[in-house]
Amino acid sequence: MTLKGRPWIKYFEGFVNENVPIPPISLPQVLQNAAIHFGDDTSITFYQKKWSFKQVYGISEHFAGSLYQAGFRQGDRLAIMLPNTPHYIFSFFGGLRLGGIITQVNPMYVERELEYILQDSGAEYMVVYDAFYQRVKNIQHLTPLKKIIVVSLGPSNVRIEEGDELFDSFMKAHSSPAPEVHIEPEEDTAVLQYTGGTTGLSKGVMLTHTNIVANMEQIFEFMLKNMNDRPANMKVLNIAPMFHILGLSCITLLSYRAGCNQIILPRFDIPEVLETIKREQPFQFSGVPTMFIALNSVPNLEEHGLDSIRYYNSGGAAMPLEQLYMLENRTGRNLNEGYGLSEAAPVTHFNPIHLERKAGSIGLPLPRTDAKVVSLADGEEVPYGEVGELIIKGPQVMKGYWNKPEDTAAVIKDGWLYTGDLAKMTEDGYFYIVDRKKDMIIASGFNVYPREVEEVIYQHPAVQEVVVIGIPDEYRGETVKAYIAPRAGSQVTEDEIISYCKQQLAAYKVPRFVEFRQQLPKSAVGKLLKRTFRDEELKKLNQQVTE
Repeated sequence: MTLKGRPWIKYFEGFVNENVPIPPISLPQVLQNAAIHFGDDTSITFYQKKWSFKQVYGISEHFAGSLYQAGFRQGDRLAIMLPNTPHYIFSFFGGLRLGGIITQVNPMYVERELEYILQDSGAEYMVVYDAFYQRVKNIQHLTPLKKIIVVSLGPSNVRIEEGDELFDSFMKAHSSPAPEVHIEPEEDTAVLQYTGGTTGLSKGVMLTHTNIVANMEQIFEFMLKNMNDRPANMKVLNIAPMFHILGLSCITLLSYRAGCNQIILPRFDIPEVLETIKREQPFQFSGVPTMFIALNSVPNLEEHGLDSIRYYNSGGAAMPLEQLYMLENRTGRNLNEGYGLSEAAPVTHFNPIHLERKAGSIGLPLPRTDAKVVSLADGEEVPYGEVGELIIKGPQVMKGYWNKPEDTAAVIKDGWLYTGDLAKMTEDGYFYIVDRKKDMIIASGFNVYPREVEEVIYQHPAVQEVVVIGIPDEYRGETVKAYIAPRAGSQVTEDEIISYCKQQLAAYKVPRFVEFRQQLPKSAVGKLLKRTFRDEELKKLNQQVTE
């Protein structure tokens, strides 16, 4: 219970069950239930092929039996390094069926990062896309990895070494049924979701079966249950990477709770996305801000039938308001934002679809979720409207970090997850993210929130994307610098941007430096990477010191 109570609860009456029951089941049981309830309905659409819920269950069971024959046992780790494909889902459920733990691997990892993840997780088995196979083989001898299963989606000239197998061959060679395995949903880890490693070495977030099942039930209760005109086998666009917790939990796995037909695309390619939307007319599209910003850059967007999508959901990062309004004007649909993090499986807040959307807000806590904003100084809850750290409590909060008890103790205190995000709560119970705690700039003693500066710069008509960071300054301690990717065909200067900001921001918030780039670096899930620019500035500073 927060010190102020839970002002958001008044909005739940008649729409949301605050005490939504969390079934004590494992993720394989979720798939089994889906096969029973949705049977021959389409579960996956991948280009010209379709799989029913029964077929996905059958293939996953077969894969589990093959894994068992290959020596995989309860508690073993299965690493998956694939783009969005049906094989991701087959492998994921198959590994869990034996009581295994899925290690999520970003396909963009270089050899050094791969080596660390495989060593840290202790994964001995891996499913990998053929294009990444050699990268894994180059570091295999430095890791516990002993069995690699290779997925090819078409003709491939990759030479598979002895001991490794193609996915289809692996399935044919091992056909015994998987044994029954007892899983404790609340205790047993299902997924190791590695953090981005922006503040040091990447950490494996231990998400139990209950963590993920709870979040599925919370989201279903809060959002999907109340969707108007929701078809029984509604189509959802599945583009957000499955190796990221947003794509895995909020789209891929939630589709098995809700009986959705996932239209799977392996990457975000604008022409392909627009063609798919026009052809399939999905009911829902969940993505990250950079996807929607990219769509906003399409000149004839209105001609591609994007109004056929009833619900647009954005997560993973804050959506710039200027871009949000632009997308809504061009599609005629609202875009609802939520909030989450890997450590919470991931969703904690969302804008309720049965109420008027509040632009810029992450919405209300999900049912069975408590949240409050506390002072950075003393940890006490701050008054309405004041900025502090957002902390969370609920059944979706992780078990801890894999083999890192000290790091776990630093972020989970008395059952509360300290998110590291700066937020505020208004009197009506709506929450707003201000910035990351570590991103806050202190210039001449004043707190500058980069997101506020970014929101202003996004309103400039020549700006496509922007990142704002703090850089060292001898006099001010830190000062503000903006990196900007201009819109195609636009011309803008540093002086213009600074002058524009001076009209809308206090002097201490105005960028002192502006640097233009053709494009800004992004993570595999589409987040703009501030750490890249921080590393650049640190490198410059070190060079100056040594010269």
